[in-house]
Order: sequence, then structure tokens, then C-alpha cells
Amino acid sequence: MSNSRIAAIDVGNDSIKAIFGKLEYELNIPNIIARDVEDRPVIGIEELDSKNPLDGIHVRVHSPALKENNVIYRVGNLATKSNNTTELDPGSSKSEEDQTLIMLFTTLAMDAVRDENANIFRKNGNVIDARYTLGTGLPLREVKEGKDAGYRSRLVGNVHQVEFLITPKYQGIKVNLKFDEVKVYPEGFAAYINLVMDNNLNIINKDLIDKRILIQDIGGLSTDIAVIKNRNVDDDKAQGFNLGVSESLEQIREEIRKKHGVELDSRRDVVEILTKKHDRNHIMVKGSRTSVHDITDRILLDLAKKQYRLLRNTWQKNSQTEICYFVGGGSNVLKDYLKALNNSLDGYNIDFFEDEKESIWMMANAYYKLITDFIRKQEKEKAKVIEPKTGDLKKPQNVK
Repeated sequence: MSNSRIAAIDVGNDSIKAIFGKLEYELNIPNIIARDVEDRPVIGIEELDSKNPLDGIHVRVHSPALKENNVIYRVGNLATKSNNTTELDPGSSKSEEDQTLIMLFTTLAMDAVRDENANIFRKNGNVIDARYTLGTGLPLREVKEGKDAGYRSRLVGNVHQVEFLITPKYQGIKVNLKFDEVKVYPEGFAAYINLVMDNNLNIINKDLIDKRILIQDIGGLSTDIAVIKNRNVDDDKAQGFNLGVSESLEQIREEIRKKHGVELDSRRDVVEILTKKHDRNHIMVKGSRTSVHDITDRILLDLAKKQYRLLRNTWQKNSQTEICYFVGGGSNVLKDYLKALNNSLDGYNIDFFEDEKESIWMMANAYYKLITDFIRKQEKEKAKVIEPKTGDLKKPQNVK
């Protein structure tokens, strides 16, 4: 039997953030897919294997968990070059979308197929059998609706296959994925864990551990507000809203197209314009540097006002709150607008993560901490079981 490998994966609406093994490998793939044909045209196919696999993910995905099975997709960077791209729509449930599973399976297959993992997974011809212990999450709203159980059941107990078609280095390889365990965590709780604990779940932020905290996680399609009290998420007061940044990003993309005649491939291109360190809120139009401040400021300020209203309403219902942390990729986009609104209006005690990577990778880091803690506890329990004849302790399952 092949070994089980740790995977902590945040299927974000903008991109997938994944951490594998003992923190030795990370993946970040844009959450974009496009249906495709088996023999996609490639210029210079003899040079295919010299290219980066992440720029040419072309796969067939087979799984009983999918509504549309055995379909061929371009994924991530390659999908952005198609004119039939699919991104998750506002109002959709992450747990019920095929795209969530396609991205999850493809990300795992991109790890399993690496040469560095040849000693972990069994390979027979061009087929790799890969087993994972997965930590992932869903928006608070979906967990409160009980959708996490259905999502987990679609993953566990089935074999999911990703076949690499015209993908650099991996063409013709099939990866069979099985899950030894899947833990699905509510995103608000995960954010809290990441705030106060290190990778060994030791408390690193004693100032926060017993405070009453709000965590407003602004994603692409939704916003979760976790209410932390007595070191736990208050399930009754925690809320999820169908309000994210995706709709605003699409609006910016469309207005740039109408006003300047510039076609942006995806929402991610819009995010880059909004967050880049130099020439922020500028695009190139016919070779000339052009400001789009008028478009971005109007649309993002309107969204920030809606987000601030959510904060105000939640704080009023939890008047003894001491601080609110804004996390997630959406908070990174709206940070300046939310700070300006707060300074001119209520003046709540709010904070952001100035390290953009820390904010964007917060969920994946939290899932990693939680799934490794689950494995540690599981191994301790197994170690307590004594062999009836020899008295030797049973060895815990090898998880890498």
C-alpha cells in the first residue's frame, strides 16, 4: 500500500493555495477552467517538455463525485488563454460546484506526479496511485447549512482520476487519487487558529487568546464573519454572506473593456492591477500607461461601504468585541478603502495583515495546522493499542 501524504488545500475563488507533506511544497493555481478538446493545438510540441507544467495544465478528470464526468479541461494559467473560461459565480455554493472538485483533484495530481514523490506513491506503468490525508474548508454559511458532510462524502470512499493530456513533462500520466481521511473546517474557525497558534498548535499570540474577536474573511464570492468568544467560534452568531469581490472585479473588467477597449483575461488580471506595487490602478492602452483610478475607486468604494455595513451590524450585536481582523484576498483589495471609511465613521479597532502573502495563504496554513494536529492525535491513539501477544505497540500509519 502506498503511503498517505498530507495535503492542506484552500480552494479560494481567486486561486488554489495548497501545502503538501512536511511544508516542503506549495502550489498556487488560478481557479479558472475551460473545457477543451483532447488534441489541443501546440506550437513547437517537440519543446513541450521544456516548459513549466503549471503553464500548461491540460487534463481529463474522471470521478463519481462530478456531475459532468470524464470531461477535458484547461486549468489555471492555460485556461486564461481560452475564450470560454469558467470562474465561480456569485451566489454559487463552493461545496456543490464541479469546478471546486476539478481544481482540488488537479492540484493534488500536480503534486503526486512530481519526481520527488516517486518514493511515496506506487507507480505501475503510466499510472500513479496516490493517497492523501486532506485538510480543507468551506465558507461558514455552507458549514452551518450542513453541506460539509455531503462534500466530504463525495471525496472519501471514491477513486478520482486525473489524466494529463498535453501537459509539459507529464503527458500521458494518470493519477488515481484516494483519501484516507478528509477534514472539512469552517473558514472562520480556521482563520482564528492561524491567528493564535503555530504549526504545532502552540499558542503564539497570548494577547488574543481570551479576547472577543471578530474575523471578517472577504473572499471572491462570500464573506464570513466569525465571532470568537472563550476561544471558540460562536456558532449562533457567526454569519456568512453572499457578498464577495468577484462581482466588483467583473464590473471593473467590463468597464475597462468598454472605456479603453482592453480585454483582461480573468478577474486575476484585475486583482494584479489593483494590488501591484508599481503603477497600481494603471493599464497599458495602445502602449501608453493609462490610469483606471476613476473606475476602480468608484466600484471598490461602493463594495467597501457594503462590507463596512456588515462589520457595523455584527459589532452592534456583539458590543463587547475588542478587535476585528480583516483577512482573505478580498480584504487585501479593499484594505485602503475600509481603513478610510473607518477613520471617517465609527473608528472601530480593526486590523489587517500587512504581509499580503500571510493574508492570502491564511486558510491553507490553518488547514495545515489542523490536519497535522488531527494526524498527531490519531497516531497517539494508535500508539496506545497494545499487541495482545507481544505487548509491542502498534506502529502508527506512515503519513508523509
